[in-house]
Amino acid sequence: MANTDFSKQVNPPVLSLMLWTIACASISLGFPLGATAQLPLRPGAVTTPVGVRRSPQSYKLGGGDRIQVEILEVPELTRGYEVLSDGSVNLPLIGLISIRGRTLAEATTIIRNAYRRILKDPIVTVSLVAARPLNVGVIGEVTRPGNFTIALTPGPGVAPSVQYPTVTQALRLAEGVTGVADIRNIRVRRPQPDGPDQVLNVNLWKFLQEGDISQDIILQDRDTIVIPTVANFNQAEARQFAIANFSPPPEKPRSISIVGQVTRPGAYVVIGGNTNSDLSREGFPTVIRAIQLAGGITSEADIRQIQVRRVTRRGEQIIPVNLWQFLESGDGAQDTILQQGDTIIVPKATIVNPAEAGVLASTNFAPSGINVYVVGEVRTSLDPLRLPPNATLNQALVSRGFFGYENTRARRNKIELVRLNQDGTATKRTIEVDLTQGINEEVNPQLRNNDMIIVSRSGIVNFIDRMNAVVGPVGPATGVLNFINVLRSLFR
Repeated sequence: MANTDFSKQVNPPVLSLMLWTIACASISLGFPLGATAQLPLRPGAVTTPVGVRRSPQSYKLGGGDRIQVEILEVPELTRGYEVLSDGSVNLPLIGLISIRGRTLAEATTIIRNAYRRILKDPIVTVSLVAARPLNVGVIGEVTRPGNFTIALTPGPGVAPSVQYPTVTQALRLAEGVTGVADIRNIRVRRPQPDGPDQVLNVNLWKFLQEGDISQDIILQDRDTIVIPTVANFNQAEARQFAIANFSPPPEKPRSISIVGQVTRPGAYVVIGGNTNSDLSREGFPTVIRAIQLAGGITSEADIRQIQVRRVTRRGEQIIPVNLWQFLESGDGAQDTILQQGDTIIVPKATIVNPAEAGVLASTNFAPSGINVYVVGEVRTSLDPLRLPPNATLNQALVSRGFFGYENTRARRNKIELVRLNQDGTATKRTIEVDLTQGINEEVNPQLRNNDMIIVSRSGIVNFIDRMNAVVGPVGPATGVLNFINVLRSLFR
């Protein structure tokens, strides 16, 4: 990369002849003098701001750059220099001279003018030997905002021997944009040597959709990239730019919380992949992945009204999730991709639809089954009964002959249901049994994990058992008195 003053290499007569020839050619081709021929813009095309795709000549010098200054026929003054931290170079016979924020062409003019005080019409060439690392700031909706030092690496690029970093490369250093980043309205603030900062607008959505590489602008030293928060979150678009290389990798673990109608509410670390399979670990960390980690939804979960609460740079944002729409129409955008710190809220349904309950029980985000305990006057051990996640009270009662007509000791018209709540308390309710009913919260409710069903003795069996306890082991006199007490207790 070099810039040379050739003003002394062409004599005035030859220069005049060249200018006259160019002028005549321009007139004959129909171009007015001083005008530039341009291709017509495509309909709807937007002109790219000057300097967005930067040429080697627009590189701004600064502290840490190494340059080569050559003065024709003066080898004593031809040598390499490192630009000092204040942007100056120490030239022989001249001293310190500032070239900070100047291009190679501007630095050539400054150095040539400085040497004109001691040399007659010097011919000066300034070239860049090694570029300094760039300091770039990235703030806003990125995983790890901050200031980054980017070394210019050898390879193909806009300048020989070095590859200049772009916006997307800087975003990767910041570990990618968040799920609520507004990639249509990214701004790059660029300090200017004289005057206010220059602001460049970047639309990476256009870059992704149309392949407009001019949007991935080349960065300069001390640039600051600002990623704003999107005003209206679009789940479909978020899934599209989640696969871009400037988004966090899907295998990156994310700490989230999930509360509400799930089997095991709490804090989890979510990664991509189906958590119900040891073989599949690909995909994105989504809402369904988190629900699977939490043991699946309960039978009372309202999957139409799930919320993801996300803390952004502008405050909390609530993202609605409708997993029923996902099941019904295959709308994959509803399975929102999670990011660090998200909270998932699964609310309780006000009405349980029996047909929908069967569908939900077969999904991969429902538990594989629930444990229910049936105790009392039943013919079984104390081991829990394993039932489908949408099982009802009647299903539990008729399983394994618990409540068959051959079980003459059981009280068949009422049972007691004991339920452990998520807050650590327990509730006990008496339910009138009707084996002909479908799902009904009053007489045939859906069961939850670890529910306990207590089947008591029928009235006649209770009477007989007490009579046997009274009459059997004692004498007649005592037995009569105890028998009277038993009758009193039965008919109080």
